[in-house]
Amino acid sequence: MLLQDKVVVVSGIGPGLGRAIAVQSAKAGADVVLASRTESRLTEVAKEISELGRRAVVVPTDINDEAAAINLVQAAQGAFGRVDTLVNNAFAIPPIADLAEVDLDQVRAGFETNVLAALRLTRLFVPALAESKGSVVMINSAVLRHSRRTFGPYKMAKASLLALAQSLATELGPRGIRVNTIAPGYIWADNLKWYFNYLAEQRGITAEQVYAETAETIDLRKLPEPDEIADAVVFFASAMARAITGACLDVNGGEYHH
Repeated sequence: MLLQDKVVVVSGIGPGLGRAIAVQSAKAGADVVLASRTESRLTEVAKEISELGRRAVVVPTDINDEAAAINLVQAAQGAFGRVDTLVNNAFAIPPIADLAEVDLDQVRAGFETNVLAALRLTRLFVPALAESKGSVVMINSAVLRHSRRTFGPYKMAKASLLALAQSLATELGPRGIRVNTIAPGYIWADNLKWYFNYLAEQRGITAEQVYAETAETIDLRKLPEPDEIADAVVFFASAMARAITGACLDVNGGEYHH
């Protein structure tokens, strides 16, 4: 197993990608520390992991709060005595607006969660990761690869997150810590399914037709599912990627080439 007896901390546990990262890590042999603000969601995912024969620790956490972030580190260390990988998956959607008109306070709020919170967590976990010669995986977005109108605030935040990951790779590499990035495109999960149903109703067509039209723009003619993106995270967390740091892996079915 790629992550046999490793300890993986995942922020932003939700019903889509966050859950998939946690569960796929457990399937690969890891014990998992689950962090998000919604405890009931964490408990559900923890039950899944327990059924796979691995251990899961639930730590309700607001990653924008310094004390809560410190508690997450202490809880992980207290439960398992080590941490091998931190997955910074939590994010907030910044305002969808043109940069010429966007409210700067909303942009700052997006940066707080999407960039500074990831830096906060990573810094706090550095001692544990240095001890285990571990890794950090930043979850980014395919917004890096386009400049469509109204996505400017989101791209600013995600481009900053990529720069953060690359700089951390240089800073932390001498301590044996790898830092890499996953940039998903479409993720075929509940949020996107809801959106496709909405688009279908607006246009008077079926959600299946919306899917087919979208998939037509992707080389593999299918939208990646959460588990497929999570498997790329498992790869970066594993010894298979032991010589890789500062990299950004696009997982988008060929929607963009980079």
